[in-house]
Amino acid sequence: MKILILGAGQVGRTVARHFSREEANDVTVVDNDEDVLRDLQDRLDVHTVAGNAAYPSVLQAAGAGEADLLVALTNSDEVNMMACEVAFRLFRTPTKIARIRSAEYTSRPELFSETAIPVDVFISPEQLVTEYLERLIHHPGAFQLLEFAAGKVLLVGARAEPGGLLVGHSLREIPELLGQIQTRVVAIYRAGRLVPPQGDSVIEACDEVFFLAASENVHSVIGALRREDSRVRRVLIAGGGNIGQRLARSLERGAQVKLIEHDPRRAQLISEQLENTIVLSGDAADEELLIEENIDSTDVFAAITNSEETNILSAMLAKRLGARRVMALVNASSYADLIESGSIDVAVTPQTITIGTLLAHVRRGEVVRVHALRRGAAEAIEAVARGEAQSSRVIGRTVQDIELPEGASIGAIVRGEQVLMAHHDTAIQANDHLILFLADRRHIDSVERLLMRAAP
Repeated sequence: MKILILGAGQVGRTVARHFSREEANDVTVVDNDEDVLRDLQDRLDVHTVAGNAAYPSVLQAAGAGEADLLVALTNSDEVNMMACEVAFRLFRTPTKIARIRSAEYTSRPELFSETAIPVDVFISPEQLVTEYLERLIHHPGAFQLLEFAAGKVLLVGARAEPGGLLVGHSLREIPELLGQIQTRVVAIYRAGRLVPPQGDSVIEACDEVFFLAASENVHSVIGALRREDSRVRRVLIAGGGNIGQRLARSLERGAQVKLIEHDPRRAQLISEQLENTIVLSGDAADEELLIEENIDSTDVFAAITNSEETNILSAMLAKRLGARRVMALVNASSYADLIESGSIDVAVTPQTITIGTLLAHVRRGEVVRVHALRRGAAEAIEAVARGEAQSSRVIGRTVQDIELPEGASIGAIVRGEQVLMAHHDTAIQANDHLILFLADRRHIDSVERLLMRAAP
């Protein structure tokens, strides 16, 4: 695909890096900052164009007329929307995705259509991160939790702990141990290395276990991997920006929520907009303040300020002072692996969450949802089996007969309202939603070809 990325900020650079790794993609990045573009071109196999991303001349120079996909990720909602308008009216760019942060726009979906503002898909990283954090908070013990098939199936990453029901047992023993609760382990990472999930593979303490399960069974499976985590009752949020305020609003009716904001004026403003949240003006890395607010009885401490350093330091401090579970928002995915190996339980990178929304529009083969895993090294995909058995390479075949590349597996199948864990003798039917795990995303091209609908 010819992909045009507008904006070379944190998200734009991450998207460019992800797409440029695939040989089939031709990526061009537009930004005002020539120094950033030079650095990007030195690091990645991309073309660059300097200039205002909404100017017709700049978009023409960047190849908007030949682009299959335009992704507008500048810091300005207005520039992103105008760029989509220009690309559609002048160059007929077929697919246009825009980052739009303001709820003034996103709350009015009627604004976005070919007869209005021609944005095919708008994404709000802040909202995506808020929803992701909320899911993690409601599922204690998970460090990654991704939805498929409209929430019917979840892919969960959880660390096995000594004392967990499944720890010390092979994958073959799981059905007997869990009884009626169905799950499928799709990957085990031990000390950062992939352990192929075979029937005789044994789950050990400290393993990172990725499993698929119907949404109603997730709590039970997490509980079988680790000591049972009690329900979250007390949450302390550091940072009153868009994400912090949205997260507090989503949690305050079901938990005791406190929020610390450094700016007194901002603290006063959000205290007036939230109903049941206690808003404090202060420094989230202030030890005395945390002790005064009973950090040792806090179930979840979420550090989501605009400062990566503050998030890391305050989360480490909160953990040392007794917070049961701590999360930190970080921009550099390389930091995430480092800090998760220490005292911070969950590191959340907005770019990784956002990129899944974009990948679904790049993948071929009836792919409807994509999530990046292991900082982009692995992927989980939801694809729909379309076509007829005579021409399809998946429909009418059992799982064991489908020629998947090494490290790829079909973990679950959603058939209507029914969630099925995939077994070797499970036959694929037309319109099934297949949930696949790829340990190595370099094999994505083979999977896409396998899933593509045959030409009539």
